[in-house]
Amino acid sequence: MITSLSKPILAILVMATLILASCKKDQTSSPAENATETFNDATDEANAEAQFNDVFNATVGIDDATAGEDLGIGGNIGMGIFSSANTGNGFREDSTHERCFTVTISPKERGVFPKTVTIDFGNGCLGKDGKLRKGKIITVYTGKMHIPGSKATTTFDGYMVDSFHVEGTHIVQNVSSSNQRAWNRRVVDGKITNTNSGKWVSWNCDKTHTQVEGNGTPFWPFDDVFNITGSAKGEKSNGNSWSAEVSTPLVRKFICYWIVSGTVNITHNGVSGVLDYGNGECDNKATITVNGVVKDITLR
Repeated sequence: MITSLSKPILAILVMATLILASCKKDQTSSPAENATETFNDATDEANAEAQFNDVFNATVGIDDATAGEDLGIGGNIGMGIFSSANTGNGFREDSTHERCFTVTISPKERGVFPKTVTIDFGNGCLGKDGKLRKGKIITVYTGKMHIPGSKATTTFDGYMVDSFHVEGTHIVQNVSSSNQRAWNRRVVDGKITNTNSGKWVSWNCDKTHTQVEGNGTPFWPFDDVFNITGSAKGEKSNGNSWSAEVSTPLVRKFICYWIVSGTVNITHNGVSGVLDYGNGECDNKATITVNGVVKDITLR
């Protein structure tokens, strides 16, 4: 029996049900829309990977000439922005390219840890790779990164690459065994914001870089090759999110800035795609395949 008091309550419940059903319908994407978003998510995944791999290179690339102590994993030859080797791939700096960033170390005494290293790009530093960096990368080392157990935790202060503002915490730890060199890399609450559009991507990852070639020549890194395995997840300012799982190990070579091969499975709202880094060529190209449709992307 419906009383006069219960009638308004019933009306409110019916209205709330209709509103919720309407909202649910609005939030349901079509298969075509999900496929499009999977393409977009794969592109954002690849670019987030590239952006934080750049941070990885800076973190583990500090050599004796830069810091007064070899903190990195490349022997006495730096990696990334610290490299003095001109390998002809368009990224590594040759000896005639003047560095426009400064590096400070505290404490300066050799062998004293924890040690904080700050790379300061100031208000604008154009690298040999053509990227304009600003702000600071700040890393605290518990030990030299070629020693098992050592950890490097990186944060950022106003750090930008071109028009992208980079935030979050980047953690690298040496997890090598007696016969295999390896480093675990985690990005916690990473965020990349396009300062032109205001759009952002948040990104978390847990991946391991395992050295598969060059282990026998620890002081000659040019033959080093690394396999990357693990997973990641991302979210965007438009509310979309995705998960990513490395399906075929990603291959990084010391002499190349880019991932040269390997595949990643990207999933968005039940729609899966494959991010493919190619067949070994050192370039900034990749492809994304969703429902049999292949698209080319250029990594930034």
